Amino acid sequence: MFEPARIRTLWELVEYRARASGDAPMLIDGGEGGYGDGARTVSFGAVRDAALRAAAGFHARGIGPGTRVMWQLPTRIDTVIASLALARLGAVQAPVIPQHRAREVGFVLADSGAEFVLVPGVWRGFDHEAMVRGLTRGGMQSVSLADGLPDGDPGALPEPPEGADDRTRWIYYTSGTTAAPKGVEHTDASLIAGGVGLATALGMATDDIGSIAFPYAHIAGPDYVIAMLVSGFPAVVLEHFDADRAAEVYRRHGVTMAGGSTAFYQAFHDASRRRRAVAPDAGPLIPSLRLLSGGGAPLPPELYRAAGRELGCALVHGYGMTECPMIAMGTPYDRDEQLAHTVGRPVAGARIRIVRPDGSEAATGESGEVTVTGPMVFRQYTDPALTAEAFGPDGAFRTGDLGQLRPDGHLVLTGRLKDIIIRKGENVSAQEVEDLVCTHPAVAEAAVIGLPDRERGERVCAVVTLRGAAGGSGAGARPLTLAGLTAHLRAAGLMTQKLPEQLEIVGELPRGGPLSKVLKARLRERYGRRQG
Repeated sequence: MFEPARIRTLWELVEYRARASGDAPMLIDGGEGGYGDGARTVSFGAVRDAALRAAAGFHARGIGPGTRVMWQLPTRIDTVIASLALARLGAVQAPVIPQHRAREVGFVLADSGAEFVLVPGVWRGFDHEAMVRGLTRGGMQSVSLADGLPDGDPGALPEPPEGADDRTRWIYYTSGTTAAPKGVEHTDASLIAGGVGLATALGMATDDIGSIAFPYAHIAGPDYVIAMLVSGFPAVVLEHFDADRAAEVYRRHGVTMAGGSTAFYQAFHDASRRRRAVAPDAGPLIPSLRLLSGGGAPLPPELYRAAGRELGCALVHGYGMTECPMIAMGTPYDRDEQLAHTVGRPVAGARIRIVRPDGSEAATGESGEVTVTGPMVFRQYTDPALTAEAFGPDGAFRTGDLGQLRPDGHLVLTGRLKDIIIRKGENVSAQEVEDLVCTHPAVAEAAVIGLPDRERGERVCAVVTLRGAAGGSGAGARPLTLAGLTAHLRAAGLMTQKLPEQLEIVGELPRGGPLSKVLKARLRERYGRRQG
């Protein structure tokens, strides 16, 4: 039986699962990582053994306890093994998603104090090794894994790291678009607590098959792998996410849980509809799928209903961030109404408190800033000034998100403190308007932003993509207009002060980051030049 209180380091968890499920599969190559037909499957025991050999190889190059290692590697089985090898050594890891380039990588190298850099060589036509050579300072070593992991004798390894809860082992960087990223320091214990919270909520079993199709360098990577180690289920690993290709691989391997973020739900929904349009009798997109899960962005209730109907599975959404990988999570046992309108209950070990602007605790059902305490909260930022701002007088982490706790204990997120539109002194939650805009039958996706306005301070602007021929190009199609949208929102009960005063129709919303979040800053820049 798994006893989280007795496991303090990630490597202890790897050893636990290797003993309990040594011959059971852990990682299944999806065919995108250079292994041809995707036939490579590695058991829990083999992952442990491979990580030991890689750790010995890294140690021979000078990596040991406390060595700071930045790695920028794609989502592959060897990336997971490399990260576990570094955990075995007690190194401090600074993962960076492989899409980042010199500006972001240079910042991380300097801020993290990295002594070693692991790169994939040339990946998707870009030479990471050359980029890093141009950025590294004296004494910093670059290690290419283009030809595989280093290999060594595990007998030469030092003792495994001790389980000190207050020792930084990971530095993750937030993906800011207008300011320098924040360096977020985690311990093994804080990441394990997040993974345990995820595993407990999802209730995965050893006969389930999961999937990793998001960047493993995102904090969701270890969060998910820890859940695998806790529950003992394997996962298919995909280096690149394409919904049609992923569905094909998932059908072949019998994947029972998929997801990653709201964008993944939408992509699978659209892939299923395309498939049915060509072959109406083809059956479900992924017949074995029983669960879609993820987080990272708001889930519009309409998408919850549409994706669930289309894919024939449960959809559970959660809430977390770089600073706290799991805060709340829906479960397969929640009611449809709870899953459609909340991000679930606090995960095991997390305590959520909603506070008013004066710091007092909000009543049940009252909106305020979401704060969280628990073992999954990060240790500190690399910048002490940011750390001082991030925690309240009670020691709780201030998320910057607005929300409310319902009487049933579920958390409703209503927006960001920085994503509130102030129109004539009235606070307008962008997320509230977005959720209702997405219920219009012509709208596929929506982002609501505040734009500078001489009379109102800010005006509400809805930027949307359309379904099918709703833009007016098809015969008999009725184009979406601002008047038609506001009439729909009035009928849905939205107060007049919150109605959009500007409508922009685009082919696609700008997205970025590992979980494809909508980049509202770009939309504000694009449409904010024109004063109302």
